[in-house]
Amino acid sequence: MPPPKHPRSAVVVGAGMVGLSVAWFLQDAGVEVTVVERHHPAAGASWGNAGWLSPGLAVPLPDPAVLRYGLRALLDPSSALYVPLGLDRELWAFLVRFARHCTPRRWQEAMRGYREVNSGALEAYDLLASGGVVAETVRAPIVAGFANRRQAAGMLHELELMASAGQVVEVEEIDGDAARKQIPQLSWRVGHALRLSGQRYLDPGSFVAALAESVRDRGGTLLTGRDVDAIEPRPGGTVRARTPGLDPVDADVAVVATGTWLGRLAGSFGVRTRVRAGRGYSLTVPTAAPVPCPVYFPLPRVACTPYRGQLRVGGTMELRPADAPADPARIDALIASARPLLAGVDWQRVHDTWVGPRPITPDGMALVGATNVPTVYVAGGHGMWGITLGPVTGRLLADQIVTGRRPSALDAFDPLR
Repeated sequence: MPPPKHPRSAVVVGAGMVGLSVAWFLQDAGVEVTVVERHHPAAGASWGNAGWLSPGLAVPLPDPAVLRYGLRALLDPSSALYVPLGLDRELWAFLVRFARHCTPRRWQEAMRGYREVNSGALEAYDLLASGGVVAETVRAPIVAGFANRRQAAGMLHELELMASAGQVVEVEEIDGDAARKQIPQLSWRVGHALRLSGQRYLDPGSFVAALAESVRDRGGTLLTGRDVDAIEPRPGGTVRARTPGLDPVDADVAVVATGTWLGRLAGSFGVRTRVRAGRGYSLTVPTAAPVPCPVYFPLPRVACTPYRGQLRVGGTMELRPADAPADPARIDALIASARPLLAGVDWQRVHDTWVGPRPITPDGMALVGATNVPTVYVAGGHGMWGITLGPVTGRLLADQIVTGRRPSALDAFDPLR
């Protein structure tokens, strides 16, 4: 049975940036929404990430450089990538599939798909703001720091490849002294930098909380502390989200937006692509002076963001189960990578250490669209780009749900691929 072209109601499972964005844009189209979350808004990957709204850096994760780095990192427990050497067959099968996508041809194909959604990322945030989401996005460049220009060659090459795929990023090369005039927190070890214009950043936890509040203010229902264990198509073309021991939620359509846990519900509806937790760590530290803009150190893969008058430092890619305890050694490795590159940072007052499960797919592409059941949709697997691409993919998916037509920008993210 085909889905209703204009469903009157929707249940969205998951209250991170992605799920709440879908809910908000469905409301914009006149759909009554109920959001069900097993913890609270931003409880997963949304709260402690770098908070970059950076379409200029949103690229597919699998590429030949990542593969080469990963093979070396397997032998270095302090590296930014950590893969536990064990007998997790599903993990190794995932890594084999990931490696198969680390070719120049497949990266270029994927980049063309990213270009389509990257082009609408900032506009989607502007629509949220004009529609009443009371949270700030700060316009600022992102500055990438290197020891010398030779080290910057890899990122410059990637920017050229992005341009060849149709996405042009405004970039300026500056020496270390010029970079320190703009960002005093850069240490003397930074001898060269790339300044990427046209980007933004935000406080991700506060933004997601404001987005949840806006969904409520617009008449939506947010049910927290409920773990949906099944989604059931119902007679008459409706759908039911079942929660153990509590009343189910019935609606015309359902959207699964549970991040790393997407497969628990979506696997029953023809979604075969596996989503794994690429766990990222972050911490917050005071600085002697305000940091004017986000800073990226590509070689150790450390991302720094101004955060509530201090500095949030994030990084690492840890392929462990999503719910595993935080590993203090990963925080130590993050500090060891960042400390030599930053000045005026009080490393004795580290706080708000965090680990979050970023949902990654073997081909680096999110899963956004219809399943093989007409009333069930999915939105997840955004990897490191859930903040950047959550609102724009939420807007596109909402359009698909209410019209029955998939926007061409979502072709590359077909969850049934």
